[in-house]
Amino acid sequence: MSKLFRLITIRERRVLTLSGWIVLLMTFGSVLFSIALFIHPFLAPINSVGGDILVFEGWFPDYALNKVKDRFEKGPYKLLITVGGKYEIGHPLEQYKSAAEAAASRLNAQGVPLEKIISIPITIFPVKDRTYHKALVVKKILNKMGFTNASIDIVSIGVHARRSWILFEKAFSSVDVGVIAIKPIEYDTTRWWLSSEGVRNVLSELIAYLYARFIFSPPSK
Repeated sequence: MSKLFRLITIRERRVLTLSGWIVLLMTFGSVLFSIALFIHPFLAPINSVGGDILVFEGWFPDYALNKVKDRFEKGPYKLLITVGGKYEIGHPLEQYKSAAEAAASRLNAQGVPLEKIISIPITIFPVKDRTYHKALVVKKILNKMGFTNASIDIVSIGVHARRSWILFEKAFSSVDVGVIAIKPIEYDTTRWWLSSEGVRNVLSELIAYLYARFIFSPPSK
């Protein structure tokens, strides 16, 4: 039969053997395991610059506030800044007006002098990039106070830390910015994938980090 009218042809095809599949799956599993082990420490770094000012967001729970207090008292810091959004009517802590003022009051109750605490309430938030907006407001207040060249350390909880660090660095482009990640107690950080809260936090912050690192660009002034 002529080659023109052949309906079937024989071609050589390479396929993985059983041993090949085992090696491939083991390699893939090792990569996933490595990512699972190292992604949490990567997103929750501790890289303090021993700055003049310690900054954190006012929504912190009590255990995290205790860590902030210890850091402030043991460090070289001159000021402790808490920044946070305004409380709506009906909020259990509405007497403080904002998360920033509530955190300042709680820290003062733990022994931190009020004259060393600056609370910065945020009354208007943009639709997106809220952390960057907070950083700009903090920078504006510090500039007004004469701390134009003051280095800062950002305190955050767990995997939120690296994204906050990146965005504060973009806002404070001319000064040193460090980061201190407080270990969360809501889940085991060494086995975060066994907790629904751990998985939710890591995956959402990983996506947010990729956005902040590779897509976000500060708006032109």
